[in-house]
Amino acid sequence: MQTPRRFLPSISALRALEALDRLGSASAAAEELCLTQGAVSRQLQALEKQLGITLAKRDRKKLHLTPEAEIYAGEIRQALDQITRSSLRVQSAPLAGSLNLAILPAFGMRWLMPRLPEFSRLHPEVTINMTTRLQPFSFGSEPFDAAIHFGSADWPGTRALLLKHEQLIPVCSPDLVPAAPLKSCKEILNLPLLHIQTRPKAWGDWFKAQGIAVSPQDLGGTMYDQFSTIIQAAQHGLGVALMPDYLVEQDLATKRLIALQPQASEAKGAYYLVWPENRSRDPALSKFRQWLEGQAQPEDSLPR
Repeated sequence: MQTPRRFLPSISALRALEALDRLGSASAAAEELCLTQGAVSRQLQALEKQLGITLAKRDRKKLHLTPEAEIYAGEIRQALDQITRSSLRVQSAPLAGSLNLAILPAFGMRWLMPRLPEFSRLHPEVTINMTTRLQPFSFGSEPFDAAIHFGSADWPGTRALLLKHEQLIPVCSPDLVPAAPLKSCKEILNLPLLHIQTRPKAWGDWFKAQGIAVSPQDLGGTMYDQFSTIIQAAQHGLGVALMPDYLVEQDLATKRLIALQPQASEAKGAYYLVWPENRSRDPALSKFRQWLEGQAQPEDSLPR
């Protein structure tokens, strides 16, 4: 369905509106846009005529946006930012292609990084730019083509590729619990617990999976923002950490940590590559996604 022309204002007029809203004066907007104040005013008049509404009140040659215009400017700001990001992306790699990827720091370092040299060898024409993100975000407001995500495959407006299920195991310093594994998982409740901010319900879910009823009062302890810091806390005897097994393999092998249960158990959630539906045909993303399909479960023997 073709969009009516009246709903497609010129970029120049929209930039004038956005700049006036953000900067607060026609003179500042004119300076940023390299225009005269009169030109900014004429851009707004043309936009008002096209949309059939009043966007600005003129008082002693000053322009004041209406409340409706301020809301409209905030909405189009996101679209203008997206146009800028897309234009920069095309200019930076018009032929080879680039992929802006959000990653989880621990999973990116331990699982993805050791595998990336193979992708670079197979696809030297693709540049992967990576940024760590721990908190949820919107693809509409962040300049990412895809993300490594932990949880379920229910990110709105996206498609997903399962990469790896996660196995959790409780670990701590040998100085904290000299005799391990414990006779019962319930004994862990007598020890200080270490929590990770991104998974506040992990301990509760784990105890429930072991058939142990717990209350929030049973699950006190200290909170950490990343796996790297919680591992250090566990090594120094500050408590018991519930860790993905692939992150503590080396620590268990070198006895810096000990496992309080002999077997890891599967966690709720998994690691996924997720991407917006409207990016599905992107050439760089398609190559990366197809390559990752060969790296996904069942796991290979690549050391971590």
